[in-house]
Amino acid sequence: MNRRKFARTIAGAALGAAALPSLPVVAAATENVPFKFSIMLWTVFKQLSFDQRLEKVAEAGYHAVELVGEFKGWSDEDFRKANAKKRSLGIVFDSTAGLTKGITDPSGRDAFLAELKTFFPIVAKLECPTIIVLSGNRVEGVSREVHHNACVEALKPAADLAAKENVTLLLENIDQEENPMYYLTSVAEGFEIVRKVDNPHMKFLYDFYHAQISEGNLIEKLEKNIDLVGLVHIADVPGRHQPGTGEINYSNIFRKLGELNYGGYAAMEFMPTEDPVAVLSLAREQAIQVVTAR
Repeated sequence: MNRRKFARTIAGAALGAAALPSLPVVAAATENVPFKFSIMLWTVFKQLSFDQRLEKVAEAGYHAVELVGEFKGWSDEDFRKANAKKRSLGIVFDSTAGLTKGITDPSGRDAFLAELKTFFPIVAKLECPTIIVLSGNRVEGVSREVHHNACVEALKPAADLAAKENVTLLLENIDQEENPMYYLTSVAEGFEIVRKVDNPHMKFLYDFYHAQISEGNLIEKLEKNIDLVGLVHIADVPGRHQPGTGEINYSNIFRKLGELNYGGYAAMEFMPTEDPVAVLSLAREQAIQVVTAR
């Protein structure tokens, strides 16, 4: 498939009448785009070494990477080498997952906080400013109100701990199809929890892919809660592929992020249907073109 046909494919069905504008696919300038771009590393280049994966990220034109535990088992020397490699490529680690404890079970609060404390030194070694927090699964026989309050009461002291480490926590939504037992499927409730925690070191990770499956109505929730958004994740539905392959209108979403002057990262967390470097590069360039054309 040539690049011109490929561009039409990516900007196709899901973007519909509000498709990305028919602009030439060139290296797009980012001066007028308030947000930055990242890649969630678990989705791409899995067959390569860690250093090679970072090289591919740079080749696609990105300067930030998000991790989910690729560093497990690393020695101090491994951390040193990884940081040296990312610096040489002009890359940062903007966020990482890796916590195993949830926050929905009131009896598990202490275990969550203890694990978080042990995770801070790892994040410091990665030179990473944000940690992704998952709600965890529902507890049998526990009401939704109890689950909700448990999340708030766990995240309040967690955010205080994060503030002391100059780290920000990001609460993430997951859809019920991916995990039928996961508690926080609702973006609306996620924002409510973060607002109740009321700490600048506690933000929400708005995953549009999961939100579309769970609730839809993506842009209204974005507009109403932009002050609480610390990170957004990008993938289309169905299939978790690049924008334009499914039903989410990412043209409107990227445009709205620009209008709202969102200053965080937009992380590509999709599985490319074609050559990953080409797909990632084009997805970034077209998002930039949408924002700068408004």
